[in-house]
Amino acid sequence: MSPEIIGAIGLLVMIVLVVLRVPVALAMLGVGLVGFGAVTAPSGALQMLKDIPVDVLAKYDFSAIPLFILMGVFATHSGMAGKLFDATRTIFGGVRGSLGIAGIGSSGIFASISGSSLATASTMTKVALPQMEKYGYQPGFACGVLAAGGTLGIMIPPSIALLVYAILTQQSVGDMFIAGFLPGILGMVMYSITVMIMVRWKPHLARRGEPTSWKAKLLSLTGLIPFSFIFIIIIAGIFFGLFTPTEGAAVGAFVSWAYAFAKGMRLKGLKQSLIETLALSAVVFFMLLGAEALGYFISVSRLSYTMATWIGTLSVSPMIVLICILVMYFLLGLFMDALAMLVITIPVVYPIIVALGFDPVWFGIIAVLTVELGLITPPMGMNIFVIKAMAPHIKLSDMFRGVAPFIVSDVIRLGILVAFPAISLVLLT
Repeated sequence: MSPEIIGAIGLLVMIVLVVLRVPVALAMLGVGLVGFGAVTAPSGALQMLKDIPVDVLAKYDFSAIPLFILMGVFATHSGMAGKLFDATRTIFGGVRGSLGIAGIGSSGIFASISGSSLATASTMTKVALPQMEKYGYQPGFACGVLAAGGTLGIMIPPSIALLVYAILTQQSVGDMFIAGFLPGILGMVMYSITVMIMVRWKPHLARRGEPTSWKAKLLSLTGLIPFSFIFIIIIAGIFFGLFTPTEGAAVGAFVSWAYAFAKGMRLKGLKQSLIETLALSAVVFFMLLGAEALGYFISVSRLSYTMATWIGTLSVSPMIVLICILVMYFLLGLFMDALAMLVITIPVVYPIIVALGFDPVWFGIIAVLTVELGLITPPMGMNIFVIKAMAPHIKLSDMFRGVAPFIVSDVIRLGILVAFPAISLVLLT
């Protein structure tokens, strides 16, 4: 068989393994090793098995991942999230749907130092859902708000998904973070508008919030200071070249720990935070090992090169090809984890995008946004299932109905970013 056929068979086998619920990382690693050995030689696969762990675990850029995770864990355990929600709730006091808007705003701000959608959704659900139910929010709608807000963690920098995309495609991590800023802010604004539209259209979804004075609003801004301080340090430091993204992650983790220490975290809390960080980091790095092996296999099989060449011969516009790729991401998102989708597909898709002449940074933003949709769409909807685990008294069907308007909002945002690439790239000029 030709290398291209072996590559295609390997991808089909991997899809079957994932459908059979084999862990994604293990499926990628196994297919990558066996496929590489089939195309080259068994000894080559053994050599790759020896080299890949060293290549991945010793790569300097990857060290930012556990540091960003640690930063988010410290923020969760220090009580920053609770104060953040209280502050945003006070700021939007008196507005119909104010708690929903506060949930979106606090999720976006928390995401700016969490880097994880699942961490953002779980943390803000613990903080905000009891308050939203207390003040008469329809439970399914409240869960939909928080599930949508959690997806902001995959876009607003520092984002683990953008970091992984940058490393896999050898793009600048700083450029990816800066490019994700405006699309992330656009998401916060559009989600907030969606909340206001829904509560006006269906008033039973939420009661008007308790009015707050301008003095209270101004005083509540103090709850935003810790997040704003950490975010500004990281983004400004990267933007002005004061330190690399990895160094920025280290600085952010230290500042988060200092705040947590000032609020009473001691050895027990530190130990718990480190254990949680190690567990999450191990999952991410295992997936990266699998992605690296799969990438080597796809490369030697020349499958991506052959696909890019074939697409170049089609009599369709590059935009049609791009839309087909985004539809593929959306469909995969119905069944797969967001990060898994990126590490599986980027080795295949990225050469096609480059061959078609699209900006790789811009594509990274719209690809991550499309992947983000999978976090709130059935049947997978990881954010929904995270919230369901924390609120078992609310029906899953009600949660999916509650998040539906935000899916529409995301589709509109995706269309805007595809039509106007400058939104993602303007800060890089």
